[in-house]
Amino acid sequence: MAMTPRRPVNPKDAAEALFKPVKKPAAPVVERRAAPDVKELVSIKLDSAVLAHFQKDGPGWQDRINDALRAVVEADGGE
Repeated sequence: MAMTPRRPVNPKDAAEALFKPVKKPAAPVVERRAAPDVKELVSIKLDSAVLAHFQKDGPGWQDRINDALRAVVEADGGE
């Protein structure tokens, strides 16, 4: 039974083996929980009428939407 050498005997093959790209294992995905009461950037689609309702009073409309959603969460029992 013929055994193949573990190391290349051809100098060119040996050089190519040195520069062969090494596959690195992917780092595990770590989900980090946000600290309590920290606002996160999200993107949502709202009806134009809903958006107009919150924007009609000027700046602070995002906080008003957040307050309205927080009231729904608290009315539903909170977290």
